[in-house]
Amino acid sequence: MTTPSAPAGRRERTKQANRAAILDAAREVFSDIGYGSATVRDIVRGTGLAAGTFYNYFPDKESVFRALVEEAAVEARVRVRAARAAATTIEEFVHGGYLAYFEFLAEDPLTFELTRRNAGTVRALFDEPALGAGIDELREDLGAAVAAGLLSQIDTRYMAAAMVGVGIEVGVQMSERDPIDPRGAADFATSLFLRGLPH
Repeated sequence: MTTPSAPAGRRERTKQANRAAILDAAREVFSDIGYGSATVRDIVRGTGLAAGTFYNYFPDKESVFRALVEEAAVEARVRVRAARAAATTIEEFVHGGYLAYFEFLAEDPLTFELTRRNAGTVRALFDEPALGAGIDELREDLGAAVAAGLLSQIDTRYMAAAMVGVGIEVGVQMSERDPIDPRGAADFATSLFLRGLPH
């Protein structure tokens, strides 16, 4: 005998599978042809779902793109924040955070390509809560580093914006290199912030 919750459970699993199929197909399409060239039809074609099913989950391609970027941003923020929390020196704080971010980009080829191919569109989303939260978290972590004596008193708002901007732009440049070198990118960003431009 089945319980009344069994159909609801199956329905929920189907909904989750459909949403995941749409996100997976969109990641492929945006990585392959770019956000600007992609259409909802391109995304649906990669899912095996009926065209109308897409609109049960997302109103347009922008909302799918936002969902993908937010998903990646949340994962990156967790890794970066953990690396900063483990730091006992300012060099570990800066280098560990950058290395965690660059390794995250390098280990997921589709997210990496999505970011590289659509860098301008990703930059335009920086006022979104999921991306802006990374800047806010870095600002909090910088404040904690100042309070712990790891860092001199600084304008944490400017510094957080600068560090995130460098991370995004160096990450894009790293994606253009062969081989991809997360450690080299982290070394560069760390040196830039801790030692400045060479004289």
